[in-house]
Amino acid sequence: MDKMNLLSIVTVLSLFISFFLAFFLLTVKTANKTSNRIFACFLLISAIDTSEPLISQFTDGPSNLGIFRTTLAFLQIPTFYLYVLSVCYYDFKWKPEYLVHLIPFLVVNLAFVPRFYAVDLDSKINFIINRQNMIELKFIHWLFHFQISIYFTAVFILLRKVKKLYLENNSGGKSNSYNWLFQFASILTALYLIVILKNIFKFSDYPYISDWIKFGILALQPFIICWYLYKALNNPGLFRNIDSKLKLVSDLILEEKNIEPETLNEDLSKLKKYMAAEKPFLNPALTIQDIANAIDVPVRELSVLVNHQLGQHFYDFVNTYRIENAMEILKDQSKSKVTILEILYEVGFNSKSSFNTAFKKHTGNTPTEYRKIL
Repeated sequence: MDKMNLLSIVTVLSLFISFFLAFFLLTVKTANKTSNRIFACFLLISAIDTSEPLISQFTDGPSNLGIFRTTLAFLQIPTFYLYVLSVCYYDFKWKPEYLVHLIPFLVVNLAFVPRFYAVDLDSKINFIINRQNMIELKFIHWLFHFQISIYFTAVFILLRKVKKLYLENNSGGKSNSYNWLFQFASILTALYLIVILKNIFKFSDYPYISDWIKFGILALQPFIICWYLYKALNNPGLFRNIDSKLKLVSDLILEEKNIEPETLNEDLSKLKKYMAAEKPFLNPALTIQDIANAIDVPVRELSVLVNHQLGQHFYDFVNTYRIENAMEILKDQSKSKVTILEILYEVGFNSKSSFNTAFKKHTGNTPTEYRKIL
C-alpha cells in the first residue's frame, strides 16, 4: 500500500467520524443546542479543511473551489473560540459584533481574487507551480499563524477568567470541569503548532516531510475529537455555570469606593453568625448571591469582603466550613461506621475528588488518614 492510498484511507476515516459526530450534535435533543451547533460547525470546517488528500484524487488541477476550501481554515479557530464562550457562559447569545471573526477569512479570499479567482486555468496552474514565490500565499500563512496565536491566547485568558469567577461566586465542586476544557485547548494548540511546522516544510526543500506530518495530523484528529466528546457527553452539566455580567473582584475593587472598616466588620460579623447558625454550606450549589440575600448585604460588597479582605475565594471560604464540619463527624466515635462518601455528601460536597483535595489542603491529610490518626 503506497503513501497516497494510506493517506486517503486515514482521511476517509477522519471525515466519517467528524461528519457522524457533527450529525449527532445537530440532531440530539438537548438544552444546550447553541453550543452543540457551534462545535458541529467546528467539526465540519475541520473535516473539509483536512479533506484535500481525498479530493485531490478526483480533480485534475487547481480550482476556485479548491482554494476556497483551504481558506476555511481561517474559520476554525474563531469557531472554537465562540464554542468556548458558549459553554462557559450560560447566558451566551449571538451578537452582531461576533461577525468581526469573519474578517481574516474575507481578507484572505479577497487576496486571491486578482491572481487566482479571476484568472484562467493556465494562470491558476502557474500560480500553484510558483507558489513558493507568491506573496499571497506567504501573507496567508503568516496571517494564519498570527490568528492561531491571538485566538488561543484569548481562549486561555477566557478560561482563566471564568474559572476565577466561578471560584469567587460558587461553592460547588465543578471548578475542575474547566481543567479538561483547558486540556482540550492545549491539545488543539499543540496540533496547530504542528500544522505550522507542516506549512514551514511545505515551502522548504523538504516538502515530503510536510506530507508525513499531514498524515500524523489526520490520524490524531479523530482520537482527539472522540476523547473530548466522550468527556462532554458524559458530563453535560459541567459548564454553563457563569453569568457573563459577573465581574472579577479585582475589577470590583477598582470600581467600588473604599468601604468603611465599620461596615466591613459589621458585614463580617453577620456572615460568620449566619454560617455558624444556619449552615448554608450544606447546600452543594450554594452561591455568594444566596448568602448576600440571606444576610442583606449587597453581593458586590460581600464578594469584596470574602474574596479580597479575607484573602480567600468564596469557594475556599465555604469549603473551610465544610471541612470543619467533616472533621467533627470524623472525630465522633459514635459515627465511626459512617463512610467517607456519606460524610462528603452530608457536609455539602458533591464529588469525592473535590472533598479529598479540600480536606488535604486544610488538614494536610486525606479524610481516611485523618480518621486513622485520631
